[in-house]
Amino acid sequence: FTGGINISGVYSSGSFGGGVARTSSEEIGWRDTHIRLEGPVVAEFARLFDAAWAGQSCPDAPVIRSTAAPPRAGDEIMRVIAQGPQTQRNEVYVEMLSALSHAEQRAWLTFGYFVPDPQTVMALKDAALRGVDVCLIVPGRSDVWLTLYAGRSHYADLLESGVRIFERRDAVLHAKTAVIDSVWSTVGTSNLDWRSFVHNFEVNVVVLGMDFGRELEELFERDLAASDEITQPAWATRGVGSRLKELFSRLWAYYL
Repeated sequence: FTGGINISGVYSSGSFGGGVARTSSEEIGWRDTHIRLEGPVVAEFARLFDAAWAGQSCPDAPVIRSTAAPPRAGDEIMRVIAQGPQTQRNEVYVEMLSALSHAEQRAWLTFGYFVPDPQTVMALKDAALRGVDVCLIVPGRSDVWLTLYAGRSHYADLLESGVRIFERRDAVLHAKTAVIDSVWSTVGTSNLDWRSFVHNFEVNVVVLGMDFGRELEELFERDLAASDEITQPAWATRGVGSRLKELFSRLWAYYL
C-alpha cells in the first residue's frame, strides 16, 4: 500500500458527503488517496521496508514472506521511487518535473501540501503557457496554516500564466496524486513542497497506463466538483491580512 492515509480518527468521516457544515478537522474528515499494489512491484516495497527497518537499528525482523518476486498481476508498468534527506538526487522531484515538461494535453495535480520551489513553479507555468491544461487542486483548509498561506503566495503568479487553481472545500485535503495526459500517474507520500523534496523520507509509485490514468482522472473530477475555483479577478481583491500571512509564511517555505 502507498499513499497519504494515516492511522488517525480524522479519517472516520467521509470526504464526499453533503449535509451540515462542520468545523473541526475530525468532524470534517480528511480527503485522501491510497492504493494497493500487486505483482513484482511489491518486492521493491519489501526491500524498502527492510532498509528502513535496518536504518533505524531495529531488531532483526522475522522473515514472513518469500524471497521470490510475486508473479505478474496486471498490464500496468510501475516504478517505485523512494528518497530521503540523505539522498543526493531526489528522484520523485526529478520525475515530476520531467513529466510536467513533457505534458502535451493536461496535467492534473492534487496535493495536500503545496509549497513549491522556483523550479516547480516555472515548470507549472511553462506547461500552461504552451497550452497544457494545468489544473491544481489544493486544500481550502489545512491542519498547518503556514503551508496553506505559503502555497497561496504563488497563486497570483500561477494564475497569470494560465494555471487553474481549485481549493477543496468541506474536507481537509491530504492526497498526493498527479495524472498527466491520462497515461503518466503517481500516487504516494510526497507532496509538492520543500519538506517532501528536501527533508522527508518519501515513497511514490509511478504508473504508466491508460486504465489507471483514467481512474485518477475520474477521482480528480469528483474533487473538482467539491472544490471552489480561484479566479484571477477575485484573488486580486483579497484582504491585507491574507497578503501579510502569505508574505510571512513564504519566509519559512524551505522548512514547510
